[in-house]
Amino acid sequence: MNSKVTKSVLFWCFLLLFTCVGNYRVKAQSNVGPKEKTIDGKIFRAGASTSTITPDIGSDIIGGFNPIESKHIHDDLHVRCLILDDGSTKLAFIVAELLGLRQNLVEEIKQSVFKESGIPRENVIISAVHTHSATSAMGKGDNRRKWDGSETFDDYQMFVIKRSVDAVKIALNNLEPARIGWGVGNVPEHVFVRRWKMKKPYINPFGEEDLVVMNPGHTNSDLLEPSGKTDPEVSFISVQSTQGKPIALLANYSLHYVGGVPGKDISADYFAVFTDRIQELLKADRQDPPFVGIMTNGTSGNVNNINFAKPAEKNLPYAKMRRVADDVAREVFRVCNTIQYHDWVPLQARMTEVPMKVRKPDKKMVEWANKTINKPDNVKPIHHLEKIYANRVLYLLNWPDQINVSLQVFRIGDLGIATSPFETFTDTGLAIKSKSVFKPTFTISLANGYLGYLPTPEQHELGGYETWMGTNSVQKDASVIMEVKLLDMLNTMK
Repeated sequence: MNSKVTKSVLFWCFLLLFTCVGNYRVKAQSNVGPKEKTIDGKIFRAGASTSTITPDIGSDIIGGFNPIESKHIHDDLHVRCLILDDGSTKLAFIVAELLGLRQNLVEEIKQSVFKESGIPRENVIISAVHTHSATSAMGKGDNRRKWDGSETFDDYQMFVIKRSVDAVKIALNNLEPARIGWGVGNVPEHVFVRRWKMKKPYINPFGEEDLVVMNPGHTNSDLLEPSGKTDPEVSFISVQSTQGKPIALLANYSLHYVGGVPGKDISADYFAVFTDRIQELLKADRQDPPFVGIMTNGTSGNVNNINFAKPAEKNLPYAKMRRVADDVAREVFRVCNTIQYHDWVPLQARMTEVPMKVRKPDKKMVEWANKTINKPDNVKPIHHLEKIYANRVLYLLNWPDQINVSLQVFRIGDLGIATSPFETFTDTGLAIKSKSVFKPTFTISLANGYLGYLPTPEQHELGGYETWMGTNSVQKDASVIMEVKLLDMLNTMK
C-alpha cells in the first residue's frame, strides 16, 4: 500500500477513535446532569413500591374485642415501601396496612432485608397503619397476647414477611436519581379527642372509678370536656425524579382510623384511600414505575374522627373515609406545590433498646381476675368488659418483668422522624415536635412492634380505657422515658 494512503488511513482511524471516545465521555457526563451532582460526587436516589398482603376471605378481622370472620374484600391490603439513598446511606420505610405487627415479626423482616439488600436494621422503619378492618398478623389465640409475638409464625405472618421483603427488593430495583422535599399542612376538621372528662365517675371493669370515658356517646348528659389536645398537622415527604415526575409521597396524620366499614369487610380504611387520592391529584396515574402514596399513623392513641360535642352523623359505608382522605390529600397537594426540593440531603439513622417495666397484677387483682372469669353468666357484671380484662390481666403474668422497647429516629436533611411501638397519645407527639432540634419533626406510631396504648402520666391519673391494665402494659411514666430518649437520639444527629 502507498505510504501516503497508509498515513491517510491511519489519520482517519485516529480521528474516528478520538471522536467516539469524546462522544462517549460527553454521553457519560450527560447521564449525570447538573441537578444530580453533589459536592462529593454523590447522587441522591429514591425508589418505591407496593406489595399486596390481602388475606383470604374467611380470615378473621381484628380491631374489636372479638375476631369476626371476613365475608368480603372491599379493597386490597398492601405493604408500601419507600427507600432513600444519599450515596452512602440508605433508609427504608415499610408500611403495612394492618392493625399492628409484633416485634418478632418486625425483626424477622429486618433480618431478611439486611440479608437481601445489606440495609442494616437500624435503617429500616417498619410500621402498621392500624386499620381495624384487616386480618391479624400478630398470631392467633394466646400468641396474640405475647408482648413480642409467638415463637413461630403462622402462614399469614410468613406471607406478610415475604411480601415485605419483596417490597424492598422492588423499591431497590426502582431506585433512580431523585430530589426530595417535605412540608406540613393543617387539617383540624377531622381529628377529635375521644377521651372525655365526665361530671361523675364511671366504674371500669376492675370496679374502680374513672374520671374519663372513651367514646362516651353523643347524647351523654355527663360530658364535661375533652381530656386532651389534637394534632391537626399532616406532615409529608415528597420525592420526585430529577425531571419532576412524582416517585412517592409519604404522609403522617394523627388520626386513629376512620371506620364506617361493614363489619365483615376487609379494608385498609382511609389510609389507602388517601394514597389513591394523592396520586390522582399529582397526576401520577399509570406511571412506570408506578407512583407510590403512603400514609402513616401519627400520635393518635387518644384521637378519632368522631365529634361527641355534636349530634351523631349518618354516613353510608366508606363515605366518611373518602371525605377525610380527600380533605387530607387536598391539603397535602396544596402545600406540596409550595415546598422546596433538594437535589441532595444527608441521611442518618439511630436505633436503641430502652428497658421498660411491665405492669403486673398484684395478688389482690389476680384473685379478682380468677373470681371474675368463674362468675356465672346469670350474675350481673359490674362492667360489660370485666371478663375480657380479667383474662388480659392474667396474660400479663406470662410477660417478663421488663421488656426492651425498640426506639428509632431518622434524619432526612433538616427533617426529623421519630418512632413509637405504642398507640401514642397526641400530647407526646406534640412535645416531641416542639422540642426536637429538627424542624419539622413527626412521629410514626405502631413502628417496630405493637405494645398497646401509651398514655401520659397525667392521663393515667384520669383513668379510662387506654389506661387500664391490659390495654396499657408498661410503667405509667413510660411516655416520659420514651420522649426524653427520642429527643436525645435526634440531638445526636444534628
